[in-house]
Amino acid sequence: MKTIDWIIFGVYLLTIIAIGVSKGVRSRTTQQFLLADRRMPWWAIGLSVMATQASAITFIGTTGKAYNDGMKFIHFYLGLPLAMVILCVTLVPLYHRMKVYTAYEYLGRRFDEKTRLLSSILFLISRALALGVVVYAPSVVLAMLLNWDLKYTILLMASVAIAYTVLGGIQAVIWTDVFQMMLMFGGLVFCGVWMVIHLPEGVAFGDAMHLAGTVGHLNALDLSFDPKSKYTLWAGLIGGTFLFLAYFGCDQSQAQRLLTSRSLRDTRLSLIFNAFLKLPMQFAILLIGVLLFAFLQFADQPQMHFNPKLPDAITHGEHHDDYTTIETSYGEAFAVRRQAAQSLIDARPANDAAVLNAAQSAYRTAHQRVVEIRADADRLVKVHDDAYEDTNYVFPTYVLTQLPVGIVGLIIAVVFAAAMSSIDSELNALSTSSTMDIYRRHIRTNAGDRHYIWASRLLTLLWGLIAAGFALYAKYLGSVIEAVNQVGSYFYGSLLGVFVLALAYKRGNGHGAFWGLIAGMITVCIVGPPWDKLEKWDWFWSQMQDHHWLKPDGSPPWDVAWLWLNPIACAAVLVVGIIVSELTRSPDDRDTSTDASLAD
Repeated sequence: MKTIDWIIFGVYLLTIIAIGVSKGVRSRTTQQFLLADRRMPWWAIGLSVMATQASAITFIGTTGKAYNDGMKFIHFYLGLPLAMVILCVTLVPLYHRMKVYTAYEYLGRRFDEKTRLLSSILFLISRALALGVVVYAPSVVLAMLLNWDLKYTILLMASVAIAYTVLGGIQAVIWTDVFQMMLMFGGLVFCGVWMVIHLPEGVAFGDAMHLAGTVGHLNALDLSFDPKSKYTLWAGLIGGTFLFLAYFGCDQSQAQRLLTSRSLRDTRLSLIFNAFLKLPMQFAILLIGVLLFAFLQFADQPQMHFNPKLPDAITHGEHHDDYTTIETSYGEAFAVRRQAAQSLIDARPANDAAVLNAAQSAYRTAHQRVVEIRADADRLVKVHDDAYEDTNYVFPTYVLTQLPVGIVGLIIAVVFAAAMSSIDSELNALSTSSTMDIYRRHIRTNAGDRHYIWASRLLTLLWGLIAAGFALYAKYLGSVIEAVNQVGSYFYGSLLGVFVLALAYKRGNGHGAFWGLIAGMITVCIVGPPWDKLEKWDWFWSQMQDHHWLKPDGSPPWDVAWLWLNPIACAAVLVVGIIVSELTRSPDDRDTSTDASLAD
């Protein structure tokens, strides 16, 4: 980056820290520090909710995902509008009526203390793991810019977010999110327009979309019922709805924003705002990735890998010559595909079906050859570094090599704004839940507001350090946009299940909720592991084979895409929760459903 880029980036960092400091000065009570005194406007909450989910992962991971796989990831968001509507008429009214600090405080009132504690602990584990991925994504970009080791950029990212979150509390988080969300919108529009304007001469936007569509990158909807497929209409509508119900209703990082509003109406408006705006935003980000796919096909220098950190054995070791040979073949195949792409574009205006079909066939063949050669290169690289990942480097490489001076600093600021808006929200939620659900409830029960504010600040620092530790291992998880949602899917279904039990089954009790929650987590642990990675565990696979638990072809007994883990775990919680509640219910049990249910 040039000097002007660093100046722009520096101004951004100083601005968000200044906002954090200014808001922190005003917080005098626990309610002010953790819930902004319940006085935030709906539009600020709406932008903060959106910014919290639209992390740097959205810009880095989603664009890279679309570059490789096209628009398929849009399935993931199809259930979001439905989830927002359901929350507006179920959990949101309860939270406002009961004036809770955390979502899990509601479970404590509805069931018992052990259910509140367990659900809070599960949230803390899941969010800390996911936060590690969120910290990792922008650290990759910073490592490329500064040529630093990744672990140092991870510590830098975590430190900046910790600084203003510790100082400002939830008010700093929400108002910095508003600023950062506006910056993200501007950066998103600019990237899309810039890419279209700078397509090669003679290549229009329609031509770029036609190239992408010819190889399936615009196939947005998959109507199949295959449970192994990660991105289908049904996985998105069913699994996605369950995931977003849990994320926006049961995850403290989102629920806390809903608790800061001035009224129930404002909270509902903020959710509806997200329901209508989030899906188009994600579509636009995916479209930028698809545009990038078309744009880079006409690059002067073909780039087989975007991640510059190749293993030593590849760069100057035993497999250097093998990699160079593959790279040469890739360059030749890339040139053939570029020519085929140009021929296809030239054939479009002629309106000759035979000529167009022939050009499309030639382009598909050329593209498939490029994909196969790159797959060979990936396999060679992963022999020496199984954690090597390239998807997350596509968009950063484009920014650093294609955008002009000044704009690079702006877009890097956009990526970091996306990162900070998620990191600060999740740090604040982690500290709030650990302070109110654990520390204040079980350790120091009668201290004053000043004590709990400082406890929350210290816990923010602690969770930031833990997240930085998890971030050091995030490179082993592959695409960050999938990784962060997979982590959530291992926990969200169970958390959602216990909330559904609380709302829908009046005879449910604390024993049922507690053991149902455990049953849901056990179910996910059985159904959900990444089987392709577990095959490295020799002992595990020998046990599977000895007990005849594998299919005849050696594959695991089930194969379920991660989006389906959410409804599966939710169902397990409900079944076990209802059974245990009935078995342990006594005539003397107090009916708490009238205190904490949908009934007024």
